[in-house]
Amino acid sequence: MIDGGIAGLTAAVLADFANLGSPAALAAFGQVLMIDIVLAGDNAIVVGALAAGLPPAERRRVIAIGVVAALVLRIVFALAVSWLMGIVGLILAGGLLLLWVAWRMYRELHPAVDESPGSPEVAGDQHSGLRPAASFAAAAWAVAIADVSMSLDNVLAVAGAAREHPGILIVGLVLSVALMGIAANVIAKYIERYRWIAWIGLAVILYVAVKMIYTGVVDPAVGVMTLGLLAG
Repeated sequence: MIDGGIAGLTAAVLADFANLGSPAALAAFGQVLMIDIVLAGDNAIVVGALAAGLPPAERRRVIAIGVVAALVLRIVFALAVSWLMGIVGLILAGGLLLLWVAWRMYRELHPAVDESPGSPEVAGDQHSGLRPAASFAAAAWAVAIADVSMSLDNVLAVAGAAREHPGILIVGLVLSVALMGIAANVIAKYIERYRWIAWIGLAVILYVAVKMIYTGVVDPAVGVMTLGLLAG
Protein backbone atom coordinates (compact mmCIF):
# COMPACT_ATOMS: atom_id res chain seq x y z
CA MET A 1 0.00 0.00 0.00
CA ILE A 2 2.83 2.40 0.90
CA ASP A 3 6.28 2.18 -0.67
CA GLY A 4 9.08 2.03 1.86
CA GLY A 5 11.67 4.71 2.40
CA ILE A 6 11.47 8.44 2.99
CA ALA A 7 11.57 9.18 -0.74
CA GLY A 8 8.60 6.90 -1.41
CA LEU A 9 6.58 8.36 1.46
CA THR A 10 7.35 11.93 0.38
CA ALA A 11 6.44 11.19 -3.23
CA ALA A 12 3.12 9.65 -2.16
CA VAL A 13 2.24 12.67 -0.02
CA LEU A 14 3.16 15.16 -2.76
CA ALA A 15 1.26 13.20 -5.41
CA ASP A 16 -1.95 12.98 -3.41
CA PHE A 17 -1.90 16.59 -2.23
CA ALA A 18 -1.15 17.82 -5.75
CA ASN A 19 -4.46 16.21 -6.72
CA LEU A 20 -6.35 17.28 -3.60
CA GLY A 21 -8.83 19.19 -5.78
CA SER A 22 -10.18 15.93 -7.19
CA PRO A 23 -13.45 14.79 -5.57
CA ALA A 24 -12.05 11.41 -4.50
CA ALA A 25 -8.91 12.81 -2.86
CA LEU A 26 -10.81 15.67 -1.20
CA ALA A 27 -13.45 13.29 0.16
CA ALA A 28 -10.76 10.96 1.52
CA PHE A 29 -8.90 13.83 3.19
CA GLY A 30 -12.12 15.19 4.73
CA GLN A 31 -13.03 11.77 6.11
CA VAL A 32 -9.54 11.25 7.55
CA LEU A 33 -9.53 14.69 9.16
CA MET A 34 -12.92 14.19 10.80
CA ILE A 35 -12.05 10.65 11.97
CA ASP A 36 -8.83 11.87 13.60
CA ILE A 37 -10.52 14.81 15.33
CA VAL A 38 -13.52 12.91 16.65
CA LEU A 39 -11.66 9.76 17.73
CA ALA A 40 -8.95 11.74 19.53
CA GLY A 41 -11.62 13.60 21.51
CA ASP A 42 -13.57 10.39 22.11
CA ASN A 43 -10.45 8.62 23.39
CA ALA A 44 -9.88 11.44 25.90
CA ILE A 45 -13.53 11.25 27.01
CA VAL A 46 -13.33 7.49 27.63
CA VAL A 47 -10.10 7.85 29.63
CA GLY A 48 -11.59 10.66 31.72
CA ALA A 49 -14.79 8.71 32.43
CA LEU A 50 -12.94 5.59 33.56
CA ALA A 51 -10.74 7.62 35.92
CA ALA A 52 -13.55 9.80 37.28
CA GLY A 53 -14.10 7.85 40.51
CA LEU A 54 -10.52 8.15 41.75
CA PRO A 55 -8.98 10.72 44.11
CA PRO A 56 -7.61 13.77 42.24
CA ALA A 57 -3.93 12.74 42.28
CA GLU A 58 -4.63 9.19 41.08
CA ARG A 59 -7.17 10.45 38.52
CA ARG A 60 -4.59 12.78 36.96
CA ARG A 61 -2.06 9.92 36.84
CA VAL A 62 -4.51 7.60 35.09
CA ILE A 63 -5.48 10.29 32.57
CA ALA A 64 -1.80 11.01 31.86
CA ILE A 65 -1.08 7.29 31.47
CA GLY A 66 -4.07 6.93 29.16
CA VAL A 67 -3.06 9.79 26.88
CA VAL A 68 0.58 8.68 26.70
CA ALA A 69 -0.41 5.06 26.06
CA ALA A 70 -2.83 6.09 23.30
CA LEU A 71 -0.09 8.23 21.74
CA VAL A 72 2.44 5.37 21.78
CA LEU A 73 -0.06 2.82 20.51
CA ARG A 74 -1.07 5.06 17.60
CA ILE A 75 2.60 5.37 16.63
CA VAL A 76 3.09 1.58 16.82
CA PHE A 77 -0.05 0.78 14.83
CA ALA A 78 0.69 3.52 12.30
CA LEU A 79 4.16 2.08 11.66
CA ALA A 80 2.60 -1.35 11.14
CA VAL A 81 -0.38 -0.19 9.05
CA SER A 82 0.71 -1.82 5.78
CA TRP A 83 1.09 -5.16 7.56
CA LEU A 84 -2.17 -4.71 9.48
CA MET A 85 -4.17 -3.91 6.33
CA GLY A 86 -2.86 -7.09 4.73
CA ILE A 87 -4.29 -9.38 7.43
CA VAL A 88 -7.37 -11.17 6.12
CA GLY A 89 -10.37 -10.25 8.25
CA LEU A 90 -8.81 -7.31 10.09
CA ILE A 91 -10.50 -4.68 7.92
CA LEU A 92 -13.85 -6.37 8.63
CA ALA A 93 -13.05 -6.43 12.37
CA GLY A 94 -12.04 -2.76 12.22
CA GLY A 95 -15.34 -1.88 10.56
CA LEU A 96 -17.31 -3.72 13.24
CA LEU A 97 -15.29 -1.96 15.95
CA LEU A 98 -16.11 1.36 14.29
CA LEU A 99 -19.81 0.51 14.50
CA TRP A 100 -19.35 0.04 18.25
CA VAL A 101 -17.55 3.40 18.46
CA ALA A 102 -20.42 5.00 16.52
CA TRP A 103 -22.97 3.47 18.90
CA ARG A 104 -21.09 4.75 21.93
CA MET A 105 -20.84 8.22 20.37
CA TYR A 106 -24.59 8.17 19.74
CA ARG A 107 -25.18 7.32 23.41
CA GLU A 108 -22.93 10.23 24.41
CA LEU A 109 -25.07 12.53 22.27
CA HIS A 110 -28.27 11.13 23.89
CA PRO A 111 -27.31 10.51 27.51
CA ALA A 112 -30.09 8.73 29.38
CA VAL A 113 -28.45 8.49 32.79
CA ASP A 114 -25.04 9.89 33.65
CA GLU A 115 -23.19 6.83 34.90
CA SER A 116 -19.95 8.72 35.51
CA PRO A 117 -19.45 11.85 37.58
CA GLY A 118 -16.86 12.95 35.02
CA SER A 119 -13.32 14.16 35.50
CA PRO A 120 -12.70 17.91 35.80
CA GLU A 121 -9.71 17.49 33.46
CA VAL A 122 -11.85 16.26 30.52
CA ALA A 123 -14.98 17.94 29.20
CA GLY A 124 -18.00 15.80 28.31
CA ASP A 125 -16.87 12.54 29.88
CA GLN A 126 -19.88 12.49 32.22
CA HIS A 127 -22.00 11.58 29.16
CA SER A 128 -19.87 8.62 28.13
CA GLY A 129 -22.17 5.97 29.59
CA LEU A 130 -19.15 4.33 31.22
CA ARG A 131 -18.95 3.53 34.92
CA PRO A 132 -15.81 4.82 36.63
CA ALA A 133 -13.31 2.23 37.85
CA ALA A 134 -13.19 1.61 41.60
CA SER A 135 -9.41 1.60 42.05
CA PHE A 136 -6.22 2.91 40.46
CA ALA A 137 -5.26 -0.57 39.19
CA ALA A 138 -8.74 -1.21 37.75
CA ALA A 139 -8.80 2.20 36.06
CA ALA A 140 -5.31 1.77 34.61
CA TRP A 141 -6.24 -1.69 33.26
CA ALA A 142 -9.55 -0.48 31.78
CA VAL A 143 -7.82 2.51 30.18
CA ALA A 144 -5.11 0.25 28.71
CA ILE A 145 -7.72 -2.01 27.08
CA ALA A 146 -9.68 0.98 25.78
CA ASP A 147 -6.51 2.57 24.38
CA VAL A 148 -5.52 -0.56 22.47
CA SER A 149 -8.97 -0.89 20.94
CA MET A 150 -9.42 2.80 20.09
CA SER A 151 -5.87 3.34 18.81
CA LEU A 152 -6.10 0.31 16.52
CA ASP A 153 -9.52 1.44 15.34
CA ASN A 154 -8.26 4.98 14.68
CA VAL A 155 -5.43 3.68 12.50
CA LEU A 156 -7.65 1.17 10.68
CA ALA A 157 -10.35 3.79 10.12
CA VAL A 158 -7.84 6.23 8.61
CA ALA A 159 -6.44 3.44 6.45
CA GLY A 160 -9.94 2.39 5.41
CA ALA A 161 -10.93 5.93 4.46
CA ALA A 162 -7.73 6.65 2.50
CA ARG A 163 -6.80 3.20 1.25
CA GLU A 164 -6.50 4.36 -2.37
CA HIS A 165 -4.61 7.53 -1.41
CA PRO A 166 -1.35 6.57 0.35
CA GLY A 167 -0.19 10.19 0.72
CA ILE A 168 -3.39 11.18 2.53
CA LEU A 169 -3.11 7.98 4.59
CA ILE A 170 0.40 8.97 5.75
CA VAL A 171 -0.69 12.49 6.70
CA GLY A 172 -3.78 11.09 8.45
CA LEU A 173 -1.70 8.73 10.58
CA VAL A 174 0.72 11.51 11.54
CA LEU A 175 -2.23 13.75 12.37
CA SER A 176 -3.86 11.07 14.54
CA VAL A 177 -0.68 10.82 16.61
CA ALA A 178 -0.29 14.61 16.87
CA LEU A 179 -3.91 15.23 17.90
CA MET A 180 -3.83 12.51 20.55
CA GLY A 181 -0.56 13.82 21.93
CA ILE A 182 -1.23 17.54 22.12
CA ALA A 183 -4.91 18.35 21.60
CA ALA A 184 -7.18 15.47 22.69
CA ASN A 185 -8.56 17.28 25.77
CA VAL A 186 -9.06 20.51 23.82
CA ILE A 187 -10.93 18.61 21.10
CA ALA A 188 -13.11 16.92 23.73
CA LYS A 189 -14.00 20.36 25.11
CA TYR A 190 -15.03 21.69 21.69
CA ILE A 191 -17.01 18.55 20.86
CA GLU A 192 -18.90 19.00 24.13
CA ARG A 193 -19.57 22.68 23.34
CA TYR A 194 -20.37 22.28 19.62
CA ARG A 195 -22.36 19.06 19.31
CA TRP A 196 -22.67 19.35 15.52
CA ILE A 197 -18.98 18.40 15.26
CA ALA A 198 -19.81 15.08 16.92
CA TRP A 199 -22.81 14.53 14.63
CA ILE A 200 -20.70 15.06 11.50
CA GLY A 201 -18.01 12.80 12.92
CA LEU A 202 -20.62 10.15 13.71
CA ALA A 203 -21.91 10.23 10.11
CA VAL A 204 -18.38 9.93 8.71
CA ILE A 205 -17.51 7.07 11.06
CA LEU A 206 -20.70 5.19 10.10
CA TYR A 207 -19.90 5.62 6.40
CA VAL A 208 -16.31 4.44 6.82
CA ALA A 209 -17.45 1.52 9.01
CA VAL A 210 -19.88 0.29 6.35
CA LYS A 211 -17.23 0.69 3.65
CA MET A 212 -14.67 -1.23 5.73
CA ILE A 213 -17.15 -4.03 6.46
CA TYR A 214 -17.97 -4.36 2.75
CA THR A 215 -14.29 -4.32 1.80
CA GLY A 216 -13.45 -6.73 4.59
CA VAL A 217 -15.93 -9.23 3.16
CA VAL A 218 -15.49 -9.01 -0.63
CA ASP A 219 -11.99 -7.62 -1.24
CA PRO A 220 -10.05 -10.22 -3.29
CA ALA A 221 -6.88 -9.66 -1.27
CA VAL A 222 -8.00 -9.24 2.34
CA GLY A 223 -11.72 -10.03 2.38
CA VAL A 224 -12.95 -12.95 4.46
CA MET A 225 -14.54 -14.49 1.34
CA THR A 226 -11.02 -15.33 0.20
CA LEU A 227 -10.81 -17.81 3.09
CA GLY A 228 -13.63 -19.82 1.55
CA LEU A 229 -12.00 -19.67 -1.86
CA LEU A 230 -8.68 -20.84 -0.44
CA ALA A 231 -10.39 -23.65 1.45
CA GLY A 232 -12.16 -24.72 -1.73
